[in-house]
Amino acid sequence: MTESAEGDETAVRRDRFSGGPARGFLSSLAADQMIFQADLAVDQAHVIMLAEQGIIDGETAGQILTALESLETEGYEALPNGEDVHEAIETAVIDRIGPDGGRMHTARSRNDEVATCIRYRLRQGLLEMADAVAGLREALTAGAGEHTETVAPGYTHLQPAQPTTLGHYLLSYERSLTRDFARVQDAYDRVNTCPLGAAAFAGTPFDIDRHRTADLLGFDGLVINATDAVSGRDFLAESAAASAALGVTLSGMAEDLIVYANKGFLELDDDYSSTSSIMPQKKNPDTLELLRGTAGDSIGTLTGVLTTLKGLPRAYNRDLQQAHPGVLELLQTVADGVDVAAGAIATAEWDVAALADAAAEGFSTATGVADRLAMCGVPFRTAHEIVAAASQGSDNVTTAELDTATQDHLGESLFAYVDRDELEAALDPVQSVASRDSTGGPAPAAVQSQLTGSRSQIAADREQLTQRREMIQNAAERLDHEVAGYVWGAIRRHRRPSTRQDQFRQRPAAATGATPVRGHNIIEIWYRILKPTIQPFSYY
Repeated sequence: MTESAEGDETAVRRDRFSGGPARGFLSSLAADQMIFQADLAVDQAHVIMLAEQGIIDGETAGQILTALESLETEGYEALPNGEDVHEAIETAVIDRIGPDGGRMHTARSRNDEVATCIRYRLRQGLLEMADAVAGLREALTAGAGEHTETVAPGYTHLQPAQPTTLGHYLLSYERSLTRDFARVQDAYDRVNTCPLGAAAFAGTPFDIDRHRTADLLGFDGLVINATDAVSGRDFLAESAAASAALGVTLSGMAEDLIVYANKGFLELDDDYSSTSSIMPQKKNPDTLELLRGTAGDSIGTLTGVLTTLKGLPRAYNRDLQQAHPGVLELLQTVADGVDVAAGAIATAEWDVAALADAAAEGFSTATGVADRLAMCGVPFRTAHEIVAAASQGSDNVTTAELDTATQDHLGESLFAYVDRDELEAALDPVQSVASRDSTGGPAPAAVQSQLTGSRSQIAADREQLTQRREMIQNAAERLDHEVAGYVWGAIRRHRRPSTRQDQFRQRPAAATGATPVRGHNIIEIWYRILKPTIQPFSYY
């Protein structure tokens, strides 16, 4: 941070409010680095709209936009001290071009400005998180495709329950993550609306065009009510809730993989493991343990946001300053965790033999035997009692033990109800899995059907992500083009007196009745080649 031209006095806080022991406590400038780029874009869009509406003249707009461009080139560290990034940027612009720099804040408040910046930055985090989730789903479907017939143990209460397939298990998490993806995208829908133009909370008498700024910034629409626009932060809670739900999904998957590694079912790649500082033989699943811990971070952030928002009166309150930094950080943390999970899944080595052995443990086919008896006419509850009696004290139940239990309960042989070959098939884990071919089941054919649906859904979700990114990118290009036109005009005016024709070309659309005429090729050359080297210059 640098000192402003007036020392501690800033664009917003006059001398009376610029000092004192609480200044540092009030300041959010350090945390605001996350929304620095967003603020520059919001400033640019607002200034262009003001010029187009004839609220400020094109020359002043060019000066302000040139100063903003130089700030972008110099970076966040070049900002003067201030209460927040919005004030610091405005102070820096005034330092560069004089009092006309203060015209950039016409027809807006920091209340609608910060709300817009948060939404602008948050939507980026949501798209990045959604992209990471799509990548993890792709890793899971790839693994499931390789293991549609790999028999594996299934557990309830961490006890052997029924045999399944590894592909079926992996797809169970892909399905959970599909819902997580949908929650993130639903949150994006409500985040990507524009509050800019609401001013403090009661609108403005200036003839602004809120739809224009929303379009330049890539928002889908407006937050219509001005009071709601500046005070509402439910979108933060919703984004944190989507992150928390995703964190819980990741935590469960991480725990499963940690347990499976302990049982010898899989080996994590060295890139996703670590060792001990004292025990040289150790290979620890540290990345998965940290991934498991993200659920706590997610739930804690959600709880913090909801607690901050609870009971706040309308409209804007300074408590809101505390609400967004943690959510923005959380989205990045969770997205990073999802990427790690995808890498761990994609590189893990599964021990197929160990999985097959474990699938037969604990009389895991007991339910299949009871089902077979029920299919042969025995009431299921009676069949359940017969199999339970046969399995008491033994994990390796024989047909003889099942026959004895049947005679005890029904007074006749088991084989009066079921064919011996059918019974042997029901006792075999591989055939037991193959028999459970109902929709969503673990049989290879059923898993293949699920895979087809998952791959199709992922492709559609990827397309949605692409469309949303393209919309934002197209808006950014429109904004860049408009900025380039005004800045190029400002540079030309600074270097030589403008001709009357030049003045006409740089006047805003509202003043001329037409879109400003600009040399597109020259602007493109300036923006791509000269912009990185632009230096601030004084208008004094």
